[in-house]
Amino acid sequence: MASTLCNYLPELLCTFPKIDDTVMRVGRKSIDDSFKGFVRAYGNVIDAVTHPLQLFLNWLEALFVTTPWFIFLAVMVAIVYLTSRNLRIVVITVIGMLFIGFVGLWEDTMITLAIVTVSTLLAIVIGIPIGIMMARSDRAQSIVNPVLDVMQTMPSFVYLIPVVMVFGIGKVPGVIAVVIYAVPPMIRLTNLGIRLVDREVLEAADAFGSSPRQKLMNVQIPLALPTVMAGINQTIMMSLAMVVVASMIGVGGLGKNVLQAISNQFLTIGFLNGFALVAIAIIFDRASQAYGKRLQRHTEVVHG
Repeated sequence: MASTLCNYLPELLCTFPKIDDTVMRVGRKSIDDSFKGFVRAYGNVIDAVTHPLQLFLNWLEALFVTTPWFIFLAVMVAIVYLTSRNLRIVVITVIGMLFIGFVGLWEDTMITLAIVTVSTLLAIVIGIPIGIMMARSDRAQSIVNPVLDVMQTMPSFVYLIPVVMVFGIGKVPGVIAVVIYAVPPMIRLTNLGIRLVDREVLEAADAFGSSPRQKLMNVQIPLALPTVMAGINQTIMMSLAMVVVASMIGVGGLGKNVLQAISNQFLTIGFLNGFALVAIAIIFDRASQAYGKRLQRHTEVVHG
């Protein structure tokens, strides 16, 4: 039917108009060559900037891997208990980590935890200031929000292309890709938390003569902490998800094992590493959510 109809219509109405292939090829080549030229010109500067991150990641990974398992488990249990104050979550943590050790994935899990820890810290350091800037300026919010929309809808594999072209292959490029993927919820929820602070509280702070900095540090951020903790929770979850994808550019740990399992059709290895990632995600999720709820209750008691 369509082909018959096109016999009686101009070609322009049946074939979607597109840019000439030669123009597209020249345009792509110009952009790619400019990008490659930039990387070649500033490669040494890029390496110098990322070198401290490489050192910190190597140090943290070595610390996690070489620490005796029972000491690491005890420290982890203590942190989970102090944040959640929930014995049920502590039991889940112990069971999950023992499962990981029993199936021989302890060292790979330590590598993954080091990568996720560094990625989360970077996302927090980058995301909170940008979120604060957005909360204090509607213009900044109108500029940053479309960027965040693109970042959150872009397929995760696409992030690897510019990262590899600029930083090469290795753990640091993998961490950078994870941070780019995981930082949007940190920015959004920091902005949201500060904007949700009650106006009456802010007016009271103004009445007492608080400067903008004092109001931010002593009123807005403390009251926004439950929402900020939700952002940290989401950042951790997205970091764990992106670790598997980032294994394609040299990130080790559980993600590398999952990628190898996919390549070689190793069902058991894939599921075991997947369950290990799920166990870590559940531990972080339950602990951070419990801490956020405790902060929320504290806020309601103090300001309710």
